[in-house]
Amino acid sequence: MIPIPRRRPARHAFAPALAALLCLPLAACGGGSSGAAERTKNPQSPRTSAPAPQSPSAESPSARPSAAPTLPPGPGGTTPVFSHGRRDGAKRVALTFDADMTADQDKRAARGEPFDNPQLITTLRRLKAPATVFMTGKWAEQYPDQARSIGSDPLFEVADHSYSHHAFSTPCYGLPTVARGTARQDVERAFAAFRKAGVERIVPYFRFPGGCYDEAVLREIAPAKVTAVQWDVVSGDAFAKKAGPVADQVLAQVKPGSVVVMHCTRSAAPATEEAIRRIVPELRARGYELVRVSDLIAGG
Repeated sequence: MIPIPRRRPARHAFAPALAALLCLPLAACGGGSSGAAERTKNPQSPRTSAPAPQSPSAESPSARPSAAPTLPPGPGGTTPVFSHGRRDGAKRVALTFDADMTADQDKRAARGEPFDNPQLITTLRRLKAPATVFMTGKWAEQYPDQARSIGSDPLFEVADHSYSHHAFSTPCYGLPTVARGTARQDVERAFAAFRKAGVERIVPYFRFPGGCYDEAVLREIAPAKVTAVQWDVVSGDAFAKKAGPVADQVLAQVKPGSVVVMHCTRSAAPATEEAIRRIVPELRARGYELVRVSDLIAGG
């Protein structure tokens, strides 16, 4: 096995006082900035480019014949990890949105707590802004009509964010943990939930809850034949009450090839839609083309 350098999870701008809230899905989805946070060992360095992106195998339960390209396997056949596209190419940036929901939040949703954000999707459509939506299986089950609508729109693509947003390695911001030996099943259970909801544009990408992973889990989920997608721009939209700081943070960090992580959950990221109304026009004014993650990976 080739030695793999250690990697930190994406950082989050959550004050220590919010630690009790980190069991909520959005709290560990790249929602903060470079503030101090609990850390986990992530031995694999992000693979930011690949000489020959590969089409996913038709044998993979998560793949479709027309699915987007994936990266070649990592060292020892592990799941490859992608954090950003080419820095020396065109000015392209991928906006990504995590649609989070855990298995224990059904009752809260039934009482009216909004884990969706239909206005955000409407705004993206109005702005003609492509995006990749990383969706949990529970979110697709709770909002099947919205999942199907997003997945049928060529502006978007739907990727896997686990079934119920449990951590795949620990420590991970206080998240409950996927049972040992069930990581691959969790990934594939989410894809199954998408298909059951009628989602069409499913891509073979997976985002670890909290961005937390290690070499062992990269090996365990390798048979699912997905590319793990991280990010290099943290929006700070989780729990943000004002859109201005979120937009400022994104615009200050973006580089050619960037992957921006944001959220599609009103209850815990209420300022995201307003921030997007500023972010998208400003990026375009700076000469950036908005693309999906699949476009960045296809570009090398």
